[in-house]
Amino acid sequence: MKNFIVGLLFLCGFYACSSGKENISEVDCARYVNPFIGNADNGHTFPGACAPFGMIQASPESGNASWRYCSGFNYEDDEIFGFAQNHLNGTGCPDLGDILMLPFSGSIENNEYKARIDKSRQTARPGYYAVTLPDFGINAEVTATERTAFYRYTYQNDEEANLFIDLQSGLVTSPQGIRDRVLFADMQMPDERTIIGHNETNGWVRRHFYYVMAFDKSYKVKEMLPAREGEKAKRFVLSFDLKRGEALQVKIALSTVSVGGAKASLQKENPDWNFDKTKGETYQKWNTLLQRVRVEGTDKQKINFYTSLYHLYIQPNNIADTDGRYRGANDSVSTSPSGEYYSTLSLWDTYRAAHPLYTILAPERVNGMVSSMLAHHKVYGYLPIWTLWGKENYCMIGNHAIPVIVDAYLKGFDGFDKREAYKAIKESSTASHRNSDWEVYNKYGYYPFDIMTAESVSKTLESAYDDYCVAQMAKSLDEMGDFEYFMKRSRYYKNLFDPETKFMRGKDSKGNWRTPFHPMRLFHAGEVGGDFTEGNSWQYTWHVQQDVKGLIELLGGKDVFANKLDSLFAMEADSQEMGEVLDVTGLIGQYAHGNEPSHHVIYLYNYVNRPWRTQELVREVFDRFYLARPDGLCGNDDCGQMSAWYVFSAMGFYPVNPCGGEYVIGAPQLKEVIIDLPSQKQFTVKAINLSKTNKYIKSIMLNGEVLEGGILHHSDIMNGGLLEFIMEDHPDK
Repeated sequence: MKNFIVGLLFLCGFYACSSGKENISEVDCARYVNPFIGNADNGHTFPGACAPFGMIQASPESGNASWRYCSGFNYEDDEIFGFAQNHLNGTGCPDLGDILMLPFSGSIENNEYKARIDKSRQTARPGYYAVTLPDFGINAEVTATERTAFYRYTYQNDEEANLFIDLQSGLVTSPQGIRDRVLFADMQMPDERTIIGHNETNGWVRRHFYYVMAFDKSYKVKEMLPAREGEKAKRFVLSFDLKRGEALQVKIALSTVSVGGAKASLQKENPDWNFDKTKGETYQKWNTLLQRVRVEGTDKQKINFYTSLYHLYIQPNNIADTDGRYRGANDSVSTSPSGEYYSTLSLWDTYRAAHPLYTILAPERVNGMVSSMLAHHKVYGYLPIWTLWGKENYCMIGNHAIPVIVDAYLKGFDGFDKREAYKAIKESSTASHRNSDWEVYNKYGYYPFDIMTAESVSKTLESAYDDYCVAQMAKSLDEMGDFEYFMKRSRYYKNLFDPETKFMRGKDSKGNWRTPFHPMRLFHAGEVGGDFTEGNSWQYTWHVQQDVKGLIELLGGKDVFANKLDSLFAMEADSQEMGEVLDVTGLIGQYAHGNEPSHHVIYLYNYVNRPWRTQELVREVFDRFYLARPDGLCGNDDCGQMSAWYVFSAMGFYPVNPCGGEYVIGAPQLKEVIIDLPSQKQFTVKAINLSKTNKYIKSIMLNGEVLEGGILHHSDIMNGGLLEFIMEDHPDK
């Protein structure tokens, strides 16, 4: 707790740049980003340096080989093992962490390469991280471009300046994983200022990376450390002839393709030895992107809002070299005409709100994301499920590239072949592949738990949603036979609704319900078994994003539906009754905001004439689960999905059905939001009379007219205009 207090006092001083009363037209939005948010507890974010959607995430690492260190860093720790060049933002599984470096002075005993950090001298902002290593008298700084990391280590004492480099290290799930992860390693030292190499690793995915390390001072190899059993990559110590107070600068470039590709990135993106220039340029890239949205609110609100945007824009990552070449799924090298090939696609999470938000705030990226998914399909025969560095890891369930592609198509994005896209989504929905056995699904109209022995209910519900999305594209393309076929499959969710218990419930191939049935019992696929994915029946019964009206009818009408929603948010249970799943966090009753299947549920009250309850719960989630501190997130950020929920909800609307461009009204949390759009248009949201007491919506006006039905359309936003919420201090029931 003491460490948190010290850190938070520092953050308050660093980030509280004003009283919060500055004019909304001011555009230094990046100053409000706090990269330490989510670094503790289970947020799994990292504090290091990166550029928007870049390949590099250069960041300190304080631990490894456990779920706590999926991003490599936890704010509670007092030591680091060094700085590595790539990391995942908010995931529940580790990988990357390539090329670990630790500067030190003098000697280290017993090869225990780690360093205590001074948290009072730890700083982070977009594109920059710095910390002091007091035991060695070193100030360590790092910035980044899209494909390169840039370090400046200033040695403040008279002892020998050294640098430990570990090419074996990487983020893994167990200590043995560090020894096993490198399958092939080749390192060369062509001159006294350069190191080049190529590793093939096997972790969450099997992948290649090529690297170039450049130094602004000549090095000497001080020591080559002995390899442990099974290790293939080297660990070694370099020494440098530095004076007291002198800095060593190191640049590292990565490529999936070749050493030549990494060299080209250094030459094109980071040719000079001007650390401050690179740091400033990357900060400006962030600021240019972040200032597309300008908000009026308190400093705390701005910190949360812009940090959420920052986390949203860390990924997907463009892994193509500067010439557009990338190494894809089958290890063959391809070239993207646009120079973009996006990976780190956590689609089970991000289809819900992150990708719909990109269509508004980063529309220039959307065509490239879709084209990358279609390129993946050409190799695998189905669309991506969860990709890292161009490789499929098959994590999670469903085929949720489908809603992302269909949503983009229905919103008018046309930088891809629509027929090719439809072919890809149809094949992904009819040709069986891992986790999608369409023969079984079609035969029974659901996944029976005695055939699909894990996650049978969740897989059925999520496949039904994807089917709905396929049907919408089929209809738009006048493929009416396909439309009817997939709309029929989209209603398969009804086959697992038990009218007696009024829950979604596992059913076997003979039509028998799962017995005994415990709707509160949490499951996590193979780890805990059962019919649900990171959740229970209380949470997944609402997973019918495509047909809320149909679900209301199944449950018995609006009043029954509303009462069951009330029970969801009130139903408490102890760990003995529920079990425990690490990802199911941020609980309000059985609602779990720390995990994605719950994210739309708060908004369902709008469908049963109780919008005030949505408004109350949105405020509660903001107040409890999004706090401007390292342990301020209630769950993994999951590649920006937790952050996307915050951004949408702060503006006052959310995509319950994230395909097609309808946004359900919620509860604005900011007094004013101005979004800069293409073609010099603006969309403005104002919450008039908003305060802690005036938190309910009295009326809603869109461009001076009453917004009917509580639905905002994507075209309403992209055409520009004014959305006004008139707030009051009690709900108008």
